[in-house]
Amino acid sequence: MKNCIIILLCLQCFCGSGYAQVCTPQGDETTYGTNNVWIGYAYDNIDFTAYKGYVNEGNAGNPNFDESFGGDDVTYTTNGCGIFTSTFSMRYKLTKSFTSGFYSFTAGGDDGYRLSLDGGATWVINDWGDHSYTTTTYLTSLNGTYNIVLEYYENGGGNRISFDVSPACVGTENTTVYGTGNVWNGYIYDGTNFNFYSGMVHEGNAGSLNFDEDFGGDNVLYATSSCNVQTETFSARYRLTKTFTNGNYIFTVGGDDGYRLSIDGGATWLVDQWYLQSYNTTTSPVVALNGTYNLVLEYYENGGGNRVSVNAQLLTILAVDLTSFNGTPKNNEVELNWSVAAGSTAKQFTIERSADGINFNSIITTAGNAALQYTANDKTVTPGTWYYRLKITDINGSINYSKIITARIGNSKEGLFYPSVVTNNVVMFKSGSNISNATVTMIDINGRMVARENIAKIIAGVPVSLQLSAQNNKLPAGFYIIKISSTNGDIITGKVVVQ
Repeated sequence: MKNCIIILLCLQCFCGSGYAQVCTPQGDETTYGTNNVWIGYAYDNIDFTAYKGYVNEGNAGNPNFDESFGGDDVTYTTNGCGIFTSTFSMRYKLTKSFTSGFYSFTAGGDDGYRLSLDGGATWVINDWGDHSYTTTTYLTSLNGTYNIVLEYYENGGGNRISFDVSPACVGTENTTVYGTGNVWNGYIYDGTNFNFYSGMVHEGNAGSLNFDEDFGGDNVLYATSSCNVQTETFSARYRLTKTFTNGNYIFTVGGDDGYRLSIDGGATWLVDQWYLQSYNTTTSPVVALNGTYNLVLEYYENGGGNRVSVNAQLLTILAVDLTSFNGTPKNNEVELNWSVAAGSTAKQFTIERSADGINFNSIITTAGNAALQYTANDKTVTPGTWYYRLKITDINGSINYSKIITARIGNSKEGLFYPSVVTNNVVMFKSGSNISNATVTMIDINGRMVARENIAKIIAGVPVSLQLSAQNNKLPAGFYIIKISSTNGDIITGKVVVQ
């Protein structure tokens, strides 16, 4: 029994000599450092478990630090127990006061890192994943005392954590002032949503407001009146007060990524392409301008290529040159096709239809664009002859009409309706051929059916009396179409005038 006790005591001695470390972690894991000196709490796992002790970073003059833990896969000494620099984590805490102003925070890590200014409630920088050493910068305005938390973990391979804070450079101009004389005032911001104003630039020149800016390249420093901006995750707002002579204008705007243009100070957007995209251009609708306007062009870049452009053009108004207009019956529809000459400036086309060739009603409206050929289908026709014309509205508001064309639906047979002017509700009809199972339809000029009658058989040459109104009420004065159709598809159409 005594021998066993002696052996155990010797084993404990060997442990104290380095075979197994006996230590007690120091620090409470919650206290914040002060006077620019962080307290960093070390954990022997990547998820802040197995607490081993604390270290300090920064000094009385500067809280910034860059720590590599003595190398990869070595023992890192703390106030307490050392940790092996693989699969470990660190939580640094610092209470710091800031005078009123803008500040730039940059944190970096290999692997994950994140930064909080409110004791860990939220993370203003959050790159929490396995990766080689990278850095992230965050700009904000501060005034007062803040509990800063910087967390880090290492999951194998290289290890490094860094922190830097410094007063941020900010622009001093009044960002609401518009440029004049075709020269834009461009206000440049760090952040994709006009977050931190950095300084002013100018675009355009006395001769033209048009410009195309690529900011010197991808992910480079772009100089402004006050501060340089990295050409990643930034935004720009250009302002110009411009007087336009009376005329019709189009604006072509382009961007990589989002862009939008307003001619009313940003109240509405004439062009609005506010999303991630490679460089693309958009042409605005034609707008009639006459006087002075506050133009706003906004742009943001969220990574990769960056470019913004704008071009304003006064249009020379050309009359719409209609080169063809045709109607073709197809499967109980009428396909209408028309074409215009290059350079025509139509705002819209309106197809008008008539049952008598005299009284027309609008049935289809199509917007004008850069196309030279157009097609529309009239799907509401009934058997018979229909008349069509094209109403052309130019971008300057003038209206012109095409020639009248006709289209016949169904098979045509000969017949005579009389008298052509009706003073009561009865019209006579004499067919040139026998018709079985005939359906007589009375239609007004708007295509509405006002009467319908079935006749078992109409004999060629024998007059038949047709009742024009099913209710035996006198029809309103005007033009009417009478259609007689049979089950084999024969159609006989006539026009009468009711007085």
